[in-house]
Amino acid sequence: MFHIVLFCPEIPQNTGNVGRTAAVTNARLHLIEPLGFTLSEKHLKRSGMDYWSELDLCVHSDWSSFLKSPKAPQRLWLFTTKSEQPYWSVKFEDEDGLLFGNEGHGAPEWLHEEIGLGNRITIPHANTSMRSLNLATSVGIGVFEAMRQFNGLDGVSA
Repeated sequence: MFHIVLFCPEIPQNTGNVGRTAAVTNARLHLIEPLGFTLSEKHLKRSGMDYWSELDLCVHSDWSSFLKSPKAPQRLWLFTTKSEQPYWSVKFEDEDGLLFGNEGHGAPEWLHEEIGLGNRITIPHANTSMRSLNLATSVGIGVFEAMRQFNGLDGVSA
């Protein structure tokens, strides 16, 4: 199982879409508070549609609680614009966590330092004048690359 970790997400529609991706891929979704919305918001549920009930969801009150959780991933990869290591250059493994900062500020500097340079990866893009992709899009790219590497889609019908 892969883990999707959202650090203080701000936009309910993005989190709803990420929840849908997590449910479809059998990934566990970790939300680290504070959130920029409530989990009962209609936009969150609408984006996640009826997939939300199938979601393996863990909500953590802060970063420390997340790290102490028995449901936490074994290893973390921070997707960030502050890396030159492309996501396809790493070898993802079962129980890895794909960590994403929030929509407005990304991940804070202390989190970059805690994760370390070797576990920071980026999604390269051709138009370098653009800062980054949408959070839900970035999560989809990361999760499906991890699954492809791990052969997690063998035997799954399209």
